[in-house]
Amino acid sequence: MTAASARERVLKRDRLLVSVGIVGVTALAWAYLFLLAADMGKMDVSGAMGSGMAMAQAKPWSLLDFALMFIMWAVMMVAMMLPSASPMILLYATVARKQQEEGKPFVPVGLFASGYLMAWTAFSLVAAGSQWALEQVALLSPAMVSASPYLGGALLVGAGVYQLTPLKNACLKQCRSPQSFVAHHWRTGTRGTLLMGMQHGAFCVGCCWALMALLFVGGVMNLLWVAIIAGFVLLEKVLPAGHAMGRLTGVALVAWGIWLILS
Repeated sequence: MTAASARERVLKRDRLLVSVGIVGVTALAWAYLFLLAADMGKMDVSGAMGSGMAMAQAKPWSLLDFALMFIMWAVMMVAMMLPSASPMILLYATVARKQQEEGKPFVPVGLFASGYLMAWTAFSLVAAGSQWALEQVALLSPAMVSASPYLGGALLVGAGVYQLTPLKNACLKQCRSPQSFVAHHWRTGTRGTLLMGMQHGAFCVGCCWALMALLFVGGVMNLLWVAIIAGFVLLEKVLPAGHAMGRLTGVALVAWGIWLILS
């Protein structure tokens, strides 16, 4: 066996292991969300709540309630965003293995992925706080859906407008081009790898935060709506026409929001 073929086998094995890991973690996150959705489905017609997460909606939030909602958001971000980050994570695994072959320290790909998810965990903290604030002013229903057409319309218009901004474009460009990100932001060592993952995660948050706010429009635990947004994020990042699709979607969101407000 030549050195080149052995190296290729190692790289293929690494990519396979990383792919299995991404699929496994994503599947666990979705399984958790399905359990929560089933728990919340125990709400009866009179508005009585089921056990677990649904109980957080029946009374003023305690610190535990906030912690549970934060965990819900954090797991949801893993389920929604990890698949769209897979091209970047797989590329990091390949480059890191090549670096090791050149005698440089090898940092596990899990550390890069952890840094990426740390950025979305920070977003989850903000999202949970926003949910609490909206509930305090009665703008969010117990089902975690906008209780006001004005709020829903404003979120739609805001997300649509953001799709057309230079900041959205700049962040999306980083997400759509893993090779460019690696070329311009590569860091070495354990700390550098973690920071690199966090930086890529920050670009993804900058790209998609407004779309995540639309969860308050369709329902935070409406898993079909969650899947639609996650699917759109993935397509926007990986399709050749993803940038154009994002801008067209922005126009459609603005029109939808205006219609909702006026109707």
